[in-house]
Amino acid sequence: MLFWKNGLDRTGELRWAEWPVLIQIVFICSTCQTKYILSLRVLVTGATGLLGRAVYKEFHDNDWHTIGCGHKRARPKFEKCNLLDPLAIRQLIQEFQPHVIIHCAAERRPDVVENQMDAATQLNVVASANLAKEAAGIFLIYISTDYVFDGRNPPYAENDSPNPLNVYGKTKLEGEKEVLRHNIVPVLYGDVEKIEESAVTVTFDKVQNNLESFAIDHCQQRFPTYTKDVARVCRQLAEKRLQDSSIRGIFHYSGNEQMTKYEIACAIADAFNLPSSHLRPITEPSVESTALRPHNAQLSCSRLENLGIGQRTPFKQGIKESLWPFLTDKRWRQTVFH
Repeated sequence: MLFWKNGLDRTGELRWAEWPVLIQIVFICSTCQTKYILSLRVLVTGATGLLGRAVYKEFHDNDWHTIGCGHKRARPKFEKCNLLDPLAIRQLIQEFQPHVIIHCAAERRPDVVENQMDAATQLNVVASANLAKEAAGIFLIYISTDYVFDGRNPPYAENDSPNPLNVYGKTKLEGEKEVLRHNIVPVLYGDVEKIEESAVTVTFDKVQNNLESFAIDHCQQRFPTYTKDVARVCRQLAEKRLQDSSIRGIFHYSGNEQMTKYEIACAIADAFNLPSSHLRPITEPSVESTALRPHNAQLSCSRLENLGIGQRTPFKQGIKESLWPFLTDKRWRQTVFH
């Protein structure tokens, strides 16, 4: 049984939105002891993006009433909302009255952020501040990044001091300060709409084209993290929070398989029974990237794990689920999945 106080206005009457009843919580009025049944509602920002799509699906498939919003890429099933417009945010929140908000919207490409600082700051900082202000009293999960750390002394706990090396990490850190309740996750992969959507999957064409040699970074340590796992963590954390209001602050989560980009490419090749001899490791730091990146920003995830949260999908399993539609040689599908 959950006791939910945010559903009362100043007159003591229950504010009710006309939404379908799905997952339910029990509200007991402290004055008259009347029981009310409320549905659980979640709002997902950036629902058109790589992580946002997975988060939306995770909540929707587990019987939460789910609303996703986007802006330029908003689709018929998602609400169009400009997060730089406080009035638009306020209207969406007031109409839907979510119990939980998962803030996935962000510019997450470090090199793009370096070249478009003003636009990235607007989305990563100003939009986050707008949302936090308008969502006062609602449990808000903000998705940050391991790039808030410099990568010199991993693994990083939630109370370690941030020291971002690039503008992307700095904007996400400023977003954290605006929101105060957040999850930090590293490099993501999942059900991409195109392989360039993720830094993990972007090499797949080169992996498949084994007729040409391909040189790839073998320096920076990464912990590829499946968006479906992050989505599950968000849902489980939201459900825990509805049972225990003391759950708040910073939570770290990432995959636990440490790899360089070269090792990721080799693992992808192995997952699809493809040759990898054409892949060449580069053991010197790249000078082509616009943004500096931490060498090893491994996160300590013990705080979430102590709550019983943190299931991880093995990388080869997750990458097969994500990339099989992009196989150029369809014959491999039978050897991989049958």
